[in-house]
Amino acid sequence: MKQFESCKESVKDCIKNKYFSIAHLHSEEETMAIHIHDCYEIYYSISGANQFLIDNKLYDVDPGDLFVINEFESHYVSQINNATHERIVLSIHPDFLKTLSSDKTDLNYCFRHRSHDFSHKTSLNKEQQNRFIYFINKIIGTSGFGADMIEYSSFVELMVFLTSLFINKGDSTSIVYKYNNQIQEIIKYINDNVTKDITVKHLAEHFFLSESYICRIFKLSTGTTINKYIIARRISMAKALLSNGSSINDVYINCGFNDYSNFLKSFKKAVGVSPKKYSTFSTS
Repeated sequence: MKQFESCKESVKDCIKNKYFSIAHLHSEEETMAIHIHDCYEIYYSISGANQFLIDNKLYDVDPGDLFVINEFESHYVSQINNATHERIVLSIHPDFLKTLSSDKTDLNYCFRHRSHDFSHKTSLNKEQQNRFIYFINKIIGTSGFGADMIEYSSFVELMVFLTSLFINKGDSTSIVYKYNNQIQEIIKYINDNVTKDITVKHLAEHFFLSESYICRIFKLSTGTTINKYIIARRISMAKALLSNGSSINDVYINCGFNDYSNFLKSFKKAVGVSPKKYSTFSTS
């Protein structure tokens, strides 16, 4: 299997072929802005980073940490200056993974199970790290006769291994994501009111802060801006509603967009296709 050096190219290949792809990335690639894409993501940190913002949770990232993200969850990795940021990212098409599951073995579990205390993160011990790397090397390093079958079977083994980790881990009994109390309150308020008309001015007035100050502390803590975060959360909601068959008119109104043209522009920029086309693909 080809190993990509760009996350964007890896995601594009995954979606095009309705399969899975692997990218081995370093700090040389420009970190993507807060984003959502139509495939599952497994993010394995080799060198550690600063923090990982996934929906409304902000996680510290250490070497050996592994994250699972579904196609509806907005996410963004913040980096420590220009420090080395080595990681392996698997992009997996949901339809492909569904075909691998059985009545007794649901390989979609870690992407679909989302309780209140769910943590996207699990920290691998040394033995588990070695096992993860073993499967990755087996997938990308096989050639010659039977390579496709070895690639396929090794990926299934990898997913059984990772799904077992999340099932056995259970829901987190403690908060594993961190931010200071002020940022926690701001993020909670945004998510509680994301379908309403939220502006930086409104937030600043609600929390008795200046607009410049609230923008600065939010960007420093999360790595993204307030407006980008709000749009990403609304697009996440819109994708989920469209996938469940909701009408486009209902979706843009119920997700907090003040008019259809604004929704259309934001959706196409984030997802790459129009809401109508996305709805057709998702429900067909």
